[in-house]
Amino acid sequence: MALRFEVLGRFNRARAARLTLPHFVCQTPLFMPVGTQGTIKGLTTNQLEEIGCQIILGNTYHLALRPTSELIDELGGLHKFMNWPRAMLTDSGGFQMVSLLHLADITEKGVTFQSPVDGKPMLLTPEESIQIQNRIGADIIMALDDVVKTTITGPRIEEAMYRTLRWIDRCIAAHKKPNEQNLFGIVQGGLDPVLRDICVRGLVERNLPGYAIGGLAGGEDKDSFWRVVAQCTALLPEDKPRYVMGVGYPLDIVVCSALGADLYDCVYPTRTARFGTALIPEGVLKLKHKAMAEDTRPIDPTCSCMVCKNYTRAYIHCLVTKDAMGSQLLSYHNLHYMLQLSRDLHSSIIEERFPDFVRGFLQKMFPKGDVPEWVCNAMEVAGIKISSCCAPFLSSHDSELEKDAPTKKFDDNETAFDDKYTPINKFDEVAFSNKNNTKQEL
Repeated sequence: MALRFEVLGRFNRARAARLTLPHFVCQTPLFMPVGTQGTIKGLTTNQLEEIGCQIILGNTYHLALRPTSELIDELGGLHKFMNWPRAMLTDSGGFQMVSLLHLADITEKGVTFQSPVDGKPMLLTPEESIQIQNRIGADIIMALDDVVKTTITGPRIEEAMYRTLRWIDRCIAAHKKPNEQNLFGIVQGGLDPVLRDICVRGLVERNLPGYAIGGLAGGEDKDSFWRVVAQCTALLPEDKPRYVMGVGYPLDIVVCSALGADLYDCVYPTRTARFGTALIPEGVLKLKHKAMAEDTRPIDPTCSCMVCKNYTRAYIHCLVTKDAMGSQLLSYHNLHYMLQLSRDLHSSIIEERFPDFVRGFLQKMFPKGDVPEWVCNAMEVAGIKISSCCAPFLSSHDSELEKDAPTKKFDDNETAFDDKYTPINKFDEVAFSNKNNTKQEL
């Protein structure tokens, strides 16, 4: 095992910890930006250090295709290759096989998919996934799991969960650097509490360095989402890090942290930046909107980032539709926001003021008291009283819209300020053009 996890403070289920990895000592809860091919789009590694990034996530599938794991290994590993001195995590590659490509088949051997080069069938096995990640050299590597959307029901969910348990043993056997890299298992089981319970207990028996909660943020309703997180965190070991995969909305991170999770990753902050949207305490700010054209305020007057100190909304509005600098500035701001949120979560738990922090966060985001019912339910389980933040619940119809909001088109006729996050289904690797309503690949 190449990590040490020390809980420094608690409030009920929430915890603040020190996570010591081979390349960096991290503070949790923490958010990990996604650097698909060894880079966070538009930002340098110096800028990432400047805003307090602790761990970057790399995509095994993309790195294996280009520049190849063999080349990365020859050049001293991904840290040296991309000039990143702090910690890294690589995924197994399985999720990209399912979400980005035409999946041919999943068998006990592995994932058979169509090559993006020549269309021929290719096989990714648990052994090959681990071998690729061993060559890349990240501090945390992920086991290959059988990924299934949570919106799917029936025997396929059970099949995927049991296969994930069988594959973890193959991943453990293939892992050649357990004293340098930490292999995390991934809890699957869809929305079925019985299957999730079986998977958690099976993984815990393997005594892994850490555990991830997978298969979420894929279109399920929010009430099901938080209940799966609550169930898994309650069963996972107290002395190991817990990673909720694919979660990047600030509200979700606050809720999951209250339920006892530690690590998160998502493309959301940088992806939404590329569409001209900034994260602010009240929700999101759409810089493409015409109302921004003459607004001389910073994106967020309370933010200390370089962008908010030096640039106005009007300037960024001028850039976002015409110049790459616009998305770069917004990516910098959005990641600063997420990393500051991580620091605030950590310090509020350490300083024994976590409930006040949660209430203040919700009051800014929902000034009318319209906190979604699922958040209220989750906070009750977390032992945090938020009645002072809440008005009477939305009608059942509005509540369903809140829970199951689909991917939303950006529309220049909408208001520039939106106190509800524009949901993005992580299984949809597309976004919508704000002009012609056609899908574009990111």
